[in-house]
Amino acid sequence: MSSKSGNQKPGKEANAKPAQQPAAPEPDLFETRLSKLEAAKQKVNPYDISFHKSHPLHVPASVAAESLTEGSDATKVVYSIAGRVRSRRLMGKAGFMDIEDESGKLQIYGSQKDEGLDFDTFLHLDLGDIVGLTGTLFVTKTGQVSLHAKTITLLAKCLRPLPVVKEADGKVYDAFTDKESRYRMRYVDLIVNPQVRKTFVLRSRIVSEIRTFLNNEGYLEVETPMMHPIPGGAAARPFITHHNTLDMELFLRIAPELYLKRLLVGGFSKVYEINRNFRNEGISFKHNPEFTMLELYEAFGDMNSMLDLCERLIVSLAETVIGKTALPCGDDVIELKRPWQRLTYFEALEKFAKLKVSETMSGDQARDAATKVGIRAEELGNADSVWTVAEAVFDARVEKNLVQPVFITHHPIAVSPLAKADPANKNFALRFETYMAGREMCNAFSELNDPIDQKARFEAQVKLREAGSEGGGYMDHDYIRALEYGMPPAGGMGIGIDRLVMLFTDSPTIRDVILFPVLRPEAAGDL
Repeated sequence: MSSKSGNQKPGKEANAKPAQQPAAPEPDLFETRLSKLEAAKQKVNPYDISFHKSHPLHVPASVAAESLTEGSDATKVVYSIAGRVRSRRLMGKAGFMDIEDESGKLQIYGSQKDEGLDFDTFLHLDLGDIVGLTGTLFVTKTGQVSLHAKTITLLAKCLRPLPVVKEADGKVYDAFTDKESRYRMRYVDLIVNPQVRKTFVLRSRIVSEIRTFLNNEGYLEVETPMMHPIPGGAAARPFITHHNTLDMELFLRIAPELYLKRLLVGGFSKVYEINRNFRNEGISFKHNPEFTMLELYEAFGDMNSMLDLCERLIVSLAETVIGKTALPCGDDVIELKRPWQRLTYFEALEKFAKLKVSETMSGDQARDAATKVGIRAEELGNADSVWTVAEAVFDARVEKNLVQPVFITHHPIAVSPLAKADPANKNFALRFETYMAGREMCNAFSELNDPIDQKARFEAQVKLREAGSEGGGYMDHDYIRALEYGMPPAGGMGIGIDRLVMLFTDSPTIRDVILFPVLRPEAAGDL
């Protein structure tokens, strides 16, 4: 929804050096497993069409050992299960293995004495193979509920050895820890690091609960285009593509804002979209070129109604998904209990950067004031007005200090081209950004619905872009035309889903909460 929320402040790609490539599998191990696959094909199709599962693994695994007395009904139930082999312990003519699915693990026992069991297949399985089994439950001498396998089917051969992960006393050792390899081969990461699976299950729950909350508030979920004829709704460099049939240039969505507000013109009163956005800018721990945003708009609302909604939504998510409002965050604990602190933009500059500026200052005066409080020239960059100086100092010195939830209100109108001006001081917008854990989480404002004012601001943005400014923008004549039909006063808000998940899972980087983050390509020889 905003010119800033989610991903658009370009971050430098950390350590611009060739990406570490995953090691190719050792040829002898790969060839050994390949030969096992060929041998299996002589008997059955190891990549068969399907396998009937009667239960996920947690169901038999959760049966109480006390109920599995000899001859009891519980020992007569035949389970049909499937999973990936995670460990094996062979003892001549018998053996144990652990298999795992997304619900949990179960120990399997197999013996050459069992007539229906293809013990040769059982014997020659490798770690990572996917198998289907049928059998009944029993309790081992050590008291562990296990499945006595009666049949076994190889469903998919794991040709590449998995990273070795060791467990002892409830702790995991030698996990798949190389971050470059983990992000690149997320499928392996998910196999060997169960906590990673939990992160993405939690992400799914968060998105689901957002939908439930907003639907209960009377919002309508909608879908808007992902290919735009004009990039708009935020100040960001777009990805560009071409439509052959229409012979026209198109831009991947940088924000859905202008389309969602067209729907308010059309008569919808509350709309939201959980959308994928694309910005052709830098990569950092909090920026990925494609990312997910929640954007919502409420006719007859304003900045204050968005303030209330933001607090209620995020607190509700914490209570529903996590079960508490105190969230661990590195060495800190983020407390989400309402009400959250509020500071104006200039108050935050003075509190955290010791910079006191006013809207009457020239660019040179603002730079001098910043220099006197220790702001370095490289932090200011090309800032040439009091507003751009303030923005540079905020980014460099203030944002990282905003750990507990805080609303930063009244941003400069010069960097808020889609927000209404504060009637009390038109140099400032009726806008807030929500910060937690040193990161921007949300951006919202009272939406500008005056077509004359909006056109003038677009024109100013076009001039900035034509002058080479990265903060410039484009003229959207159709959006102006929509406003000329009349858009009701409205409040709008954007929340970065990826950053919200980072907060809820205590993840230090956005790559930890995106299943397949953007990475440098691998060399063909490393695949």
